[in-house]
Amino acid sequence: MRRILHLRTISGKGGGPEKTLLYTPRFLGDDYAVRLAYIRPANDPEYDMPERARQMGVSLIDIPERGPADPRTLVRLAREVRSFRPDVLHAHDYKTNILSVVLGRWFRIPVVTTLHGYGLTSGRLALYYRLEKWALRRMNRIVSVSPDLDQYLHDLKIPAIRRTVIENAIDVNTYRRRYTVDEAKARLGLPPQRLLVAGVGRLQPEKNFGSLIDAAVQLYGQGLDFDLAIIGDGPLREALQRQILEHGVESRVRLLGHRSDMIELFQAIDVFVLSSIREASPNVLLEAMAMGTPVVSTRVAGTPRIVSDGENGLLVTPNDTGGLGTAIANLLRNGHLRAKFSQTGRTTIEQEYSFDRRMKKMRALYDQILPSAACGFDAGNHTPKVVNAG
Repeated sequence: MRRILHLRTISGKGGGPEKTLLYTPRFLGDDYAVRLAYIRPANDPEYDMPERARQMGVSLIDIPERGPADPRTLVRLAREVRSFRPDVLHAHDYKTNILSVVLGRWFRIPVVTTLHGYGLTSGRLALYYRLEKWALRRMNRIVSVSPDLDQYLHDLKIPAIRRTVIENAIDVNTYRRRYTVDEAKARLGLPPQRLLVAGVGRLQPEKNFGSLIDAAVQLYGQGLDFDLAIIGDGPLREALQRQILEHGVESRVRLLGHRSDMIELFQAIDVFVLSSIREASPNVLLEAMAMGTPVVSTRVAGTPRIVSDGENGLLVTPNDTGGLGTAIANLLRNGHLRAKFSQTGRTTIEQEYSFDRRMKKMRALYDQILPSAACGFDAGNHTPKVVNAG
């Protein structure tokens, strides 16, 4: 049996990659064993990955650390490599890219990483960004979730033979509509006939929820009657709440925080809005479309590959508050268009973005790497083989 050890660093509840990792063991195949190693700040009150993994029957190693350069993290990971004896290390962020390259060279294990999107490059993260470039050039393979991320790797002069694009995907059986919009609203205690617009994501600058609130305020001024819900937590919560209060729309616009019942909520949403100014291949957009929820999205990075404007959703220019409001209004006023996008959006996910399809591609990548690995972990010797890290 082949073994894959995924390495991931998060704070709080993480984001889209967590859903991908939790579903991976179910779809990869019985001849692969998967374990997740999660690095997170000690005493993080929102961190809940061990419980989420337990509920899904996924093996997870929890690695709390005190500070961004805790030397015990590398020691703990090395111990886990000796115990689990993975055939592949698969990293998922700046920090684990660096750690996995060190461990991979130390134990002679092939290393893969997935680029999930763009991160901030200021302050301490700027150092990680520079170190990540060093790590990326030493990966056996790099998976990008969108073509623009692959272009970034091309610009780093990483050879095409070590790059591949495997876009994000959804478990179409889990994310499936079971109720009409009115039925879902009734189940959640919401007024069935009142239209609901929603955005979902971390409350941070790149999600641009402030523009979504401004667009809603403009539409209220035009006489449109609907509620706006923003679902998620993050550092901009207080600033967004002040914005809501300053506009006097607190009875119509609500910050709902993190919710664990998103499948139920998606079914109650009349229009889902992705207002981001920076994304790669956003899971939340795939989830909304899989649930048959009509979508409006900004035209950023990989989103035009998912949303065909006027066919399965509406696309708008990033940071164009007026254009965002116009697109939302078009859907709120046109029930037939919402019904069309509900059907065509679901079809798009079934045909192009199912998780089963994605994991077949990932398995093929692992199958390509392993036969060509020059030297794997020595099962009979727990002493790591030190090699030149390049």
